[in-house]
Amino acid sequence: QVQLVESGGGLVQAGGSLRLSCAASGRTLSFSAMGWFRQAPGKEREFVAAVRGGLTWYADSVKGRFTISRDNAKNTVDLHMNSLKPEDTAVYYCAAGGGNVVVRPTAYDYWGQGTQVTVSS
Repeated sequence: QVQLVESGGGLVQAGGSLRLSCAASGRTLSFSAMGWFRQAPGKEREFVAAVRGGLTWYADSVKGRFTISRDNAKNTVDLHMNSLKPEDTAVYYCAAGGGNVVVRPTAYDYWGQGTQVTVSS
């Protein structure tokens, strides 16, 4: 099994920055991809960013503002979020898995509990 624990969420003003971190433990060799998804109230969970084998993917809505980075030695994946907007407000989830289509939740087998990000206008 794999356990994922997110940290770094909080309240920030529009235009500000936050860094989310996700620490993985357990059978960390069982997955190749790590990603971040988010879910706002009343909305479906949506893809934010992913990393696999040195390659990265971003949702159009965050491209140029967010950066995902992975440290394989530490089994962590970070999401650096800049120029935050009120529409970025959501619960952010870390995910890990071995699927190929990393922009889809079905590519991931393990999920964290989520961390709240609130951006005030």
